[in-house]
Amino acid sequence: MSKTIVAIIGCGTIANSAHIPAYLANPDAEIKYFCDIRKEMAEKAVEKHGCGEAIEDYHIILEDPEVEAVSICTPNHVHASIAIDCLRAGKHVLCEKPAARTYAEALEMQKVQHETGKTLNIGVVNRFNKGVNLIKNMIDDGELGELYHVYVSFRAHRSIPGLGGDFTTKAVAGGGALIDWGVHFLDIVMYCTGDPQPKTVTGQAYSKLGKDMQNYAYLNMWAGPPNFSGTYDVDDFVTAMIRTEGPSITMNGAWAQNIGVDEMYIDFLGDKAGIRLQYGADFTVYSAKHGALIESTPKFTKSDAFQNEIDSFIACIKSGEKLPAHIDYAIISSKIIEAIYQSSDQGEEISFVKQGVVQ
Repeated sequence: MSKTIVAIIGCGTIANSAHIPAYLANPDAEIKYFCDIRKEMAEKAVEKHGCGEAIEDYHIILEDPEVEAVSICTPNHVHASIAIDCLRAGKHVLCEKPAARTYAEALEMQKVQHETGKTLNIGVVNRFNKGVNLIKNMIDDGELGELYHVYVSFRAHRSIPGLGGDFTTKAVAGGGALIDWGVHFLDIVMYCTGDPQPKTVTGQAYSKLGKDMQNYAYLNMWAGPPNFSGTYDVDDFVTAMIRTEGPSITMNGAWAQNIGVDEMYIDFLGDKAGIRLQYGADFTVYSAKHGALIESTPKFTKSDAFQNEIDSFIACIKSGEKLPAHIDYAIISSKIIEAIYQSSDQGEEISFVKQGVVQ
């Protein structure tokens, strides 16, 4: 079987830590281009990995018929335009999360995917996590009974990334803690509960701790250093409630809060059992039997979720399989996130039912 020729667009952190190593480890993939508007980043990737060509204009990729697949690892504001261009050029696309800055942009990406028939997967990597899939199987098998509510917490003390940079500029990122961290947590909930459509959404987003950039105290800043002449107009705390066709969902999330305890977990509450998933780690099952309370932590062989994601992407190009990360599923999180921001801005609940249909 011939190798799938791949291009990497955007050679920053997520490309170097996840996408590039996973493609290099896949025997059925070959990287032909490393592309970044900062050409030195692409050149560093070529030098480090000893393969591919460094370019700064992704249109070269569009015009190369050898390239079948593209990973988009750019800032959020160009996800939609690059993905659409790649799809229309006949390329299969894996676009990092979130799908786009706005639901409207994600809808346009979905529309073009349907028009072209090419694969468009979103980088919701937790759908390829072994522990998350075990939880989904337990829910599907009825082990939790009626799953009536899910609680989500993604709260950190003072962890705003790159103060004044792309992450904290709404025009680039589309939002802050919710669209950056919350998309992962919300997507796990959607996946494990069968991607239920939202009925109503109410939420409030706050931009508090990072606004006074000069006086923002922190221990580290992974996307730093701070750019005090830059922009900070995104949320650093968010709270929301979502009613769906399945369970209700509540969440509290913070890049930054004045509580010095990080709480990164998801609680799945059923009438027979409950599960607490520690994000990126193990999960615990709580139940009762014969009048006794039972607590267990399943043990299982773990595998690299990013490698699973890339391997599945390469395989689905050949097989035509529709993966759980397909835009048709991942777009639901985009819809909910935008509704939370709308609810916060308008000060009222957003009802999809009142708009005519739950879609």
